[in-house]
Amino acid sequence: MEETRSPLPFPRAVDAPAPEPDGASDDVLVERALGGDERAWVRLYQRHFDRIFRDVAYLTGGGPGAEELVQETFAAALTSLRRYDRRASVITWLRGIAHNLVRHHWRSQSRRARAYDRLAEIAPPLGHGGPDDPEDAHLQDRRAQVLRAVLERVPAQLREAFLLSDVQGLAAAEVAERLSISVGNARVRASRARAMIRAELERLGWLEPEAPR
Repeated sequence: MEETRSPLPFPRAVDAPAPEPDGASDDVLVERALGGDERAWVRLYQRHFDRIFRDVAYLTGGGPGAEELVQETFAAALTSLRRYDRRASVITWLRGIAHNLVRHHWRSQSRRARAYDRLAEIAPPLGHGGPDDPEDAHLQDRRAQVLRAVLERVPAQLREAFLLSDVQGLAAAEVAERLSISVGNARVRASRARAMIRAELERLGWLEPEAPR
C-alpha cells in the first residue's frame, strides 16, 4: 500500500485495517464485490482509506468527526455500488461521495476550527508583542475566529475549492479532478473565494484595502 503523508498533524485513523496482498485492479475488485465477495470490498477499503481520510481531514479539521465521515463514505459507496457507472475511477467516485458528505457536515456543524486556523496565513500577523504577549495572543485568537466566521459565509462550492487549493495546497488540475469540474472552473472558484474573504476582512477592518493599480 502506498504510504501517504499529510503536512498537517492529522492522525491516521487507528481502526483502518492493514492491507492484504492483492494485485487485482479496482475494476476487478468492484466486480468481485458486486458478486458478493466481501473480501474484495475490504480490499478496496484498505486501498483507498488513507487518501479519503486525508481529504476529509483537510476539509473538516480532522478529529473523530473526520473518521466518522470516512466510514460514512465507504458505507454509502457500498450501498450504491451497483449504481457506480465506471466513468470515473474508484478513488474519484469515492471522493465525490466524501465531498457530498462534507458539504452536509458544513451545513450541520458550527465548529471547524482546526482546518480554518490555517486560514490565518492569508492575513498579516496582528500586534507587535512577543510570543508571550497576552494582548497579542488575544488578537491572534480573535483573528482566527473572524476568519472562520468569514469562511462560513462563502458559498460551499467556492469554499471547498479554496480549502483544497489554498489550505491543502493542491494544484488546480487536482482540485478540478476531485470536484469533477474543469481546471478553469476550479481556478475561478478559488479566486472568487479569495476575493470574498479579502473583501469581508477589509470591510471588518482586519486587512488594509489593496492599493488601486
